[in-house]
Amino acid sequence: MAGTEAVQGFLPAISPSNAQYWLSNAYYSSEDEYQLALAEALHQEYKAITDAGLLVQIDDPQLVTYYMRNPDATIDDCRRWAQRHVEVLNQALRGVPAEQVRFHTCYSINVAPRVSDMELKDIIDIIFQINAGGFSFEFANPRHDHEWRLFEQCALPANAVLIPGVITQSNVVVEHPRLVAERIQRFASVVGPERVVAGADCGFGTFAGMMEIHPEVAWAKLDALVQGARLASTELFGAKSGGGAASRR
Repeated sequence: MAGTEAVQGFLPAISPSNAQYWLSNAYYSSEDEYQLALAEALHQEYKAITDAGLLVQIDDPQLVTYYMRNPDATIDDCRRWAQRHVEVLNQALRGVPAEQVRFHTCYSINVAPRVSDMELKDIIDIIFQINAGGFSFEFANPRHDHEWRLFEQCALPANAVLIPGVITQSNVVVEHPRLVAERIQRFASVVGPERVVAGADCGFGTFAGMMEIHPEVAWAKLDALVQGARLASTELFGAKSGGGAASRR
C-alpha cells in the first residue's frame, strides 16, 4: 500500500466452515472436533493479519450456500447449522477487534440461475451475531437486488458498516456508474451514508484458471464501481468532501 492513496487495506481469509468443506477430516474423531481444531489454526492467521495493521475479511460463502448444497435440509436445519458455525467462528476471532474484521458471504461464484439460493431474511439475525465491524453481502445479483429493503426493518449492529455488492460476478454485463451510484444511495438511505462501503458481490477469479468473467470485463466492472462510488460520494457528501464510506472503494 506504500505510495498509494489507500487509507485502509484488507486481506481475505477462509472461514472454519469453508475449510472444513474443502479439506476432508482424516484424523479427528468427529467433525465437531475437527472444526474446533480448524478454528484454532485459523485464529493464528486472523491475528497475524490484524496484528500487521490490515483488516481481515472472513470469506464464508458456505454459511448461505449450505442451504443450496443440501436440498433436503429445511430452513430451520440450516439455521441450526449456521448458529453452530457462527459460535465456532467467533471463537476463532477471539481477541481480534471487531473493527478490524469484515465478514463476507455470498451465493457462490459461478454464473447460474440461482433459483435455489437462500433468502437473506432467513439468516441475517444469525450473521449479525458474528464479531465483525463490517458485513459484505451480495446485492447486485438480480436474484438478490431487492433485498436491500431488509435493512429498513433489520438494524445493523452498533458501529458496524454495510458493504453491499454493487457490481456482480454473476453476469458479464458491465454496470453503468449511475446504477452503481443509485445502489449505494439506496443503502445510504436506510443505514446512513457514513455506514456504507461499496463492494463487489464476490471475487472474479476465486480459483486458479477460472475464466467465467474475462479479466477485461472484471476490470471494467471495477472501474464502474469506482466511478459510481465517486458519483455517490459527491451527491451524498458534497463536491468538496473527501469523506464518506462510499468513496473508499
